[in-house]
Amino acid sequence: MSGKSISRIDRGTPEAEKVTVNLGFVDLGQVDLLVAEGFYSNRTDFIRSAVRQQIAQHSEAVKQVVSRKTLTLGLQHYSRADLEGVRAAGQRLKVRVLGLASIDPDVPPDLVRDTIESIVVLGALYASPEVKAALADRMRAP
Repeated sequence: MSGKSISRIDRGTPEAEKVTVNLGFVDLGQVDLLVAEGFYSNRTDFIRSAVRQQIAQHSEAVKQVVSRKTLTLGLQHYSRADLEGVRAAGQRLKVRVLGLASIDPDVPPDLVRDTIESIVVLGALYASPEVKAALADRMRAP
């Protein structure tokens, strides 16, 4: 069982992850110039646009890696019922996600330890601090 994909994000889950970027003064000045000239509405708009352009430029490579590494692309959500079903079936999961992996807040750490053998998340993992601690020794590099 691989968990169920979700087409929505729970109301408590943000739709984006904050990332800090350090830029040199000249680069930052050029970004500010483009913003001032109306090419972008603000610095964030510029950075998002640049990131999307780079992802689009490398989209074929991303597709190949996702396929080769058998990653779930997008959202992967695990509820308490999902993981109890995995435990009842005597199975263990190898979670591999490119995007967002989320585990419901009511999932206890012992259930996660019993059901998740390994976890790779390229993106973000939303889970309680206790569940993240229970998974710490199972986190794998991509």
